[in-house]
Amino acid sequence: MSESDLSGCRVLVIATNYGVEQDEIVVPVEHLREKGARVDIAAVSDAPIETLVGDKDPGKSVAPTTTLGDVDAGEYDLLLIPGGTINADSLRLEDDALGIVSAFTSSGRPVAAICHGPWVLVEAGVVEGRRLTSYASVSTDILNAGGAWVDEAVVSDTSRAPLFITSRTPKDLDAFLGEIDRVLAVI
Repeated sequence: MSESDLSGCRVLVIATNYGVEQDEIVVPVEHLREKGARVDIAAVSDAPIETLVGDKDPGKSVAPTTTLGDVDAGEYDLLLIPGGTINADSLRLEDDALGIVSAFTSSGRPVAAICHGPWVLVEAGVVEGRRLTSYASVSTDILNAGGAWVDEAVVSDTSRAPLFITSRTPKDLDAFLGEIDRVLAVI
């Protein structure tokens, strides 16, 4: 499979129903689907996901395809966690979301998180000894959880399974998606 053809790949995006940064969910989902990947969006409920732009302005509504409680994490090749301060802060309190992260990390499948999304990884207890990036304000949480934080557009930590792909902000989406494409192309 080439980087331009991701057919056969299955990606799971997890989010709450309010506060996801619009471009951090819409752009990756559209990008991956255009390349042929099957992308499911799991939210807390089956109500529309109300996104925000810059954590304050209303964005597009996104329809989830399933709920966090109904997900069989074993069916997916990659987990994607979008940011948005409100989304990530609420998502890390959802037991079903933490269970999904645990299922991916314990099986060694890749996890991608952008902006505030790494908060969920911190809460799941999986960042110790890992090299990550995020929105700058999350750096202290990553450091306190035993991770190493760097200020780079995209970081792929391959120190051990699973592979973690992290990025800082929507401005880094091209680099973030390029790395996701590269990883999925060899799965």
